[in-house]
Amino acid sequence: MHVPFSLLAEFPEPTMIKLKSIESKGGYRLLLRFSDDTSGVYDFTPFIEAATEMTAPLSDPQFFSRYFIELGALAWSNGFDLSAESLHRRLQESGGLRNNAEAA
Repeated sequence: MHVPFSLLAEFPEPTMIKLKSIESKGGYRLLLRFSDDTSGVYDFTPFIEAATEMTAPLSDPQFFSRYFIELGALAWSNGFDLSAESLHRRLQESGGLRNNAEAA
């Protein structure tokens, strides 16, 4: 199937957002830096307070601090993970997402 170039230009391929780095900001707050040169501090307290089977271990500060990036997502060793896209969207919706180029 041939797709006219004009349609391709009008509907570009979406860019997959990934986490580039994570930095602790105290408590249950993490500074998340994304592959699109944006960043924001996300407070994970609501996840801790939910105390589900997957999030209950995060209430231990030592366990919480052992976060890592796996395939561009935020993850912990118990299998709990959050996609970069969902974190990016939550930060954007809350007004907490910043463009790093603007900060420079």
